[in-house]
Amino acid sequence: MVEKNKEYTLDIISQGYEGEGIAKIEGYPIFIEGALKGEKVNAKIVKVKKNFAYGKLINIEKESSGREEPKCEFYKRCGGCKTQHMDYKRQLDFKWERVKDCVKKIGGLSEELVKYPIGMEENPYRYRNKVQLPVGTINGELKIGFYAQRSHDIIDIDKCIIQDEKADKVREISKKWMLENNIRPAFKDAKFDKKGLIRHIMIRTGFKTGEVMVVLVSTKKDIPHLDKFIEEIKNNIDAIKSIVLNINKEDTNVILGLECITLWGEDTIQDYIGEFKFNISPLSFFQVNPMQTEVLYNKALEYAKLNGEETVFDAYCGTGTITLFLSKKAKKVYGVEIIEPAIINARENAKLNGIDNAKFFVGKSEEVIPDLIDKGIKADTIVVDPPRKGCDIKLLEAIGKVKPNRVVYVSCDPSTLGRDLKILEEQGYETIEVQPVDMFPQTSHIENVAWLAKK
Repeated sequence: MVEKNKEYTLDIISQGYEGEGIAKIEGYPIFIEGALKGEKVNAKIVKVKKNFAYGKLINIEKESSGREEPKCEFYKRCGGCKTQHMDYKRQLDFKWERVKDCVKKIGGLSEELVKYPIGMEENPYRYRNKVQLPVGTINGELKIGFYAQRSHDIIDIDKCIIQDEKADKVREISKKWMLENNIRPAFKDAKFDKKGLIRHIMIRTGFKTGEVMVVLVSTKKDIPHLDKFIEEIKNNIDAIKSIVLNINKEDTNVILGLECITLWGEDTIQDYIGEFKFNISPLSFFQVNPMQTEVLYNKALEYAKLNGEETVFDAYCGTGTITLFLSKKAKKVYGVEIIEPAIINARENAKLNGIDNAKFFVGKSEEVIPDLIDKGIKADTIVVDPPRKGCDIKLLEAIGKVKPNRVVYVSCDPSTLGRDLKILEEQGYETIEVQPVDMFPQTSHIENVAWLAKK
């Protein structure tokens, strides 16, 4: 039996879904963060459960050839990048194995359906176009950065190597302004402070336009010395286009409130995905890696195999990004999204790009799409891009009833993708191919697009 607080020498035989190394003692799995497949390590057991244990890496006796020295000095403390100790080829290998495992074990399908991930061709750093920095005091000291692993303690991080460089500069200006003007943060020792003001600082960047938006998330509208903050941002951030105050008074983990006040400049910034231009507001959903988003959407368009005569449903369409890509090859596209502000953005984006063959509906995809079908609108192709929890079973059953020729499934979670592929197979579809696309280098996350055809 594995004992807590005892040290063991272990061979790492595989990687867990979050990138942890997995060793086994008489079939009993031990998860060890920071260990890589093929390594021999010494680990101290820190938690023992009925079916598995957690170990803390003490030292490495035999090192993997895929190990790399993390480039970020905060790597071991920050809860963001979990795979920075792998070289990029090993990261892609790990993500490939994870998707194959979910497709096989959860979906009951052949792992040979899964293609090798499409990674970033150039430097897999500095790719994020949005960052949300929590603000608070820890033991009386102002911190602006990211949360520590499995904690709401804020680590004061002055440079994040997966974010755009302008975000580092905005953070520096924000901290200096708060300290010099005694601006009270909204969190104190990881708890909400009702008398505090600044909750988060959000920075959005248009990678192709270069435009920058800075959003102060506050508990109140009246912020002292706000004019000084605006001037510092205007004078020191290149291509600044928008400075916004977002109001969130609630004691909640939700970052943004619904009220936005433009303090200076425009209400939105703009960026492109492929040939399409998008207005991006503080509340807009927009993929965080625009370079790989274009790769992902082009793959979805390829799998849809449109010739210009098809009617397409785009479920969970968000702000209409995939819808617009589909519209250039389809006769008509119907986008459905439950969040009304996203649909408002989608309609604006269609107008901005001169798209007149896309129509958008507010509501649950599992309710709106069956209603469209009842009204005689039959889809040749259905594209779904659900949240991490996957598709609602009612939508999958509706797809099974209407029987479009093709289904294109865009997924941000391999586990729910495997589950939903199995359901669609039972509804009369055959999974032809699954293509992972690495949208999130240095992390354990992987995006996928799957192509299914009617049997």
